[in-house]
Amino acid sequence: MSDSSLHHIVVVGGGAGGLELATRLGESLGKSGRARITLVDRGRTHVWKPLLHSIAAGSLKRSQDELNYLAQAHWSHFRYRNGEMIGLDRAAKTITLAPLEDEDGREIIARSSLAYDTLVVAVGSVTNDFGTPGAAKFAVPLDTPEQASRFNRRLVNAFLRAQNQHEPIRPAQLHVAIIGAGATGAELAGELHHTSREIIAYGLDKIDPERDLRIVLIEAADRILPALSPRIANAARDLLLKLGVEVRTGARVAEVLAEGVKLADGKIIPSELVIWCAGVRAPAFLRAIDGLETNRIDQLVVRRTLQTTRDDHIFAMGDCASCPRPGSPDPVPPRAQAAHQMGEFMLRQLREVIAGRPLREFAYHDFGSLVSLGKYTTVGSLMGLIGRNFFIEGYFARLTYRSLYQMHEAALHGRFRTLLGLVLPAVRPAPTVKLH
Repeated sequence: MSDSSLHHIVVVGGGAGGLELATRLGESLGKSGRARITLVDRGRTHVWKPLLHSIAAGSLKRSQDELNYLAQAHWSHFRYRNGEMIGLDRAAKTITLAPLEDEDGREIIARSSLAYDTLVVAVGSVTNDFGTPGAAKFAVPLDTPEQASRFNRRLVNAFLRAQNQHEPIRPAQLHVAIIGAGATGAELAGELHHTSREIIAYGLDKIDPERDLRIVLIEAADRILPALSPRIANAARDLLLKLGVEVRTGARVAEVLAEGVKLADGKIIPSELVIWCAGVRAPAFLRAIDGLETNRIDQLVVRRTLQTTRDDHIFAMGDCASCPRPGSPDPVPPRAQAAHQMGEFMLRQLREVIAGRPLREFAYHDFGSLVSLGKYTTVGSLMGLIGRNFFIEGYFARLTYRSLYQMHEAALHGRFRTLLGLVLPAVRPAPTVKLH
């Protein structure tokens, strides 16, 4: 059988779920010659999204946990297309990829189309600023490694500017406003408290951390971590307050200004560094793309088989999918564990597609939630076998939090190599030349 005659599965989006799926499909169906697998992503490298707040704070080097798509495709028997999906032709069963240009505007790859037999959309989510005036201009979102690195550069530059300017440090010059106190915002606040003081310790003696630094966490709901249990939220809030983080709940942002954040009640929170961590939506290009059903935040509406409601050949998974959850009025939540579970489910589902067998229905299992506040502590809950939540914190919670990333690593590199890499980091797979 020629390569072109094989069933072609195209996975769009190389986030946690999409990359895990492409890797495992490649190592099973691709390696055995039962299907062709192609992964499409506009980036050239993958970083596990829950790590982005650590990159933004500067406590994690981006290169330390960056995986090259081209190398991963070579090792795991799938193909990688560097490009951004901008269109869909369901009748022709093709997707359209935007032209790719370098930083000087020179074309690297022309606008193109890619044919599929089965399409899996796994493009994740982006920050939802709800159209807030000034948000796009003055607040840094935290969706990509590039944005996390951008915020970290702005943070370090702000400290260097304050240290070397002739005039005294201005009020609010080194203030950071974090909009959104979900897991990302709360974790970022904890990390920033530590890393900002670490930066100052490297000879920036003009800056007094107690006088000049201020971290403000702003949340529209009546408590931080509104999606998690009150016990976890209260434990995290108490620690942040103990660190000196200012927590403002019930505070809706009306506008982001060059010099700070304006609340709906008219109050101004002065800050020269603003990062937006509130709300998510699917990428806008999915909005009713070629007639597919989408919801108010542009997620593709899917059945429990993860097939889109209007096309059996197109599946969606992860944050960009709205999947019904039996017994609940709410769909499956946009969380890393949901993307991981959907990736595992889609691996089995696509084997059924190839074999022409009836498809299964996805069932989401909530195994609990964890919030890591940098080096200080980790708090959360684990869902027990009898359906009860068990509160955990401290060292055990931190180990459990780290194990989530190890599960992601194991899906990409195998359990043995992941375990070996914990002892001997040098065995982590990496190309011998720079590919990005």
